[in-house]
Amino acid sequence: MNNPSRRNFMRSMLAVPFIASGFSPLVSKADSVSEKYGHKFKTSLNVYSFNKPLRAGEMNLFDVLDFCAENNFDAIDPTGYYFPGYPEVPSDKFMMEFKRKAFLLGLDISGTGVKNDFTVIDQAKRKADIEMIRAWIIAAAKMGIPNVRIFSGNTNHEGFTRDQVFEWMAKDVQTCCEIGKEYGVIVAIQNHNDFLKTADDVDRIFEMVDSEWLGLNLDVGSYRQSDPFKEIEQNVKYAVTWQIKENLWIDGKETPTDLVKLFKIIKKSNYRGYLPIETLGAGDPYEKIPRMMKDIHKALEIVG
Repeated sequence: MNNPSRRNFMRSMLAVPFIASGFSPLVSKADSVSEKYGHKFKTSLNVYSFNKPLRAGEMNLFDVLDFCAENNFDAIDPTGYYFPGYPEVPSDKFMMEFKRKAFLLGLDISGTGVKNDFTVIDQAKRKADIEMIRAWIIAAAKMGIPNVRIFSGNTNHEGFTRDQVFEWMAKDVQTCCEIGKEYGVIVAIQNHNDFLKTADDVDRIFEMVDSEWLGLNLDVGSYRQSDPFKEIEQNVKYAVTWQIKENLWIDGKETPTDLVKLFKIIKKSNYRGYLPIETLGAGDPYEKIPRMMKDIHKALEIVG
């Protein structure tokens, strides 16, 4: 039993099921956890909901923390460009003050994100985006944030096929995942009706990137080519975080989200984690967000 050759053989045998299954280790591991424990939902607020007053300087991230506490969210999801100095990461002093206040208010920081573009043809620009993502992964680790949201991108790649873009994008995302692994932060790529428009597009990038540190920030409002509920159902196995929006696109029209139908799909997947909401469009977020939260709690009561 202590023979080195035997130990190596046993290690190789343990690795076989992952190879044979055809699924990424992340999905396989998530499946085993969900089968044992079932679903668990926690609420979070995507700070984009306050985009207008934040951009206008009428409020800051600390004000949003107070709002989240007042409205009994479990967490806050602040995108990187609301931190001072973006795309540079904020000072350690700012990050620690933000982390401390969130903790004292009983709030987790469920995620953050950056604005990158891996569809650009210029490799140097993509490399610069990778370095920016590296900096924000390190910042996330300092603040105790479990995932960093990234995008595929939406730049004109004239002269190159989608297949070629997928190839270089997969390599870039793989590099980001290796950085995420180093710092214990999951890279959450978002379907954003950009280069990744459909559930099949999302499947493809996950098939091409071999890393358990890649997850999906599932944006329910960005499937616009076919039935969004079928698309969500197809991709839900990759979800590590969400953007729950008031409206979906059905038959080319913006339609109020059937939250009961949505949460039934998420519950069936045995998802365990945060459900960040994001309100868009016209209206006062101080009124819209509490109203949406009431609808969400009603739907969750029905779903159970």
